[in-house]
Amino acid sequence: MRLAVMAGAALLAVLSSSEARAEFTVCNQTLDVVNLAVGQKIDNADQTDGWWTIGANQCVNVIREELTNRYIYIYATDVFGHAILTGSTEMCIERRRFSIRGIDECWQRGHIAAQFLEVDTLEQVRWTFFLTGSNP
Repeated sequence: MRLAVMAGAALLAVLSSSEARAEFTVCNQTLDVVNLAVGQKIDNADQTDGWWTIGANQCVNVIREELTNRYIYIYATDVFGHAILTGSTEMCIERRRFSIRGIDECWQRGHIAAQFLEVDTLEQVRWTFFLTGSNP
């Protein structure tokens, strides 16, 4: 029985370590549920993807492979669609789940323009961003 418990613990450790391998994680340290969109360069083109719903005091792995871009862009809204985290980099979003190539002429291409916050990962391969009530 003791060996079975140890084997179970070892298996749990392996499963947990694979879960911990997220390369860009966003932790919501606010008391509200947020919806998150992410922008990054993929194959030399800007791309935005959304939405991830992150509960209060929860974390979500939004990029699962090692980071190759120094800058990741994020945009967050409350459950009513009001921006709660914005920056100065205009990128495209949609109201429902999306994956959009290109960030130019959002309106002309039928998308919504949003101001994403630039996150400097300092060229690290893993990064965690903590969303707090005091983010810019």
